[in-house]
Amino acid sequence: MAINLFMLGLMWQFIGLPAIPPMTALYWSIPLGVPATFLFARWVKGLIDEAEGRKR
Repeated sequence: MAINLFMLGLMWQFIGLPAIPPMTALYWSIPLGVPATFLFARWVKGLIDEAEGRKR
């Protein structure tokens, strides 16, 4: 998540916004990354259950 935020900050420079410093991207990645990881894990678990023929 930190890499994605940092790269987004670099792309923002194209439209005139300031870049996001690496440490700021790291700090923001923690509260954004935990829920994203949880939701991604649930999605993958659902795909595995579907592939194995289990119902949720």
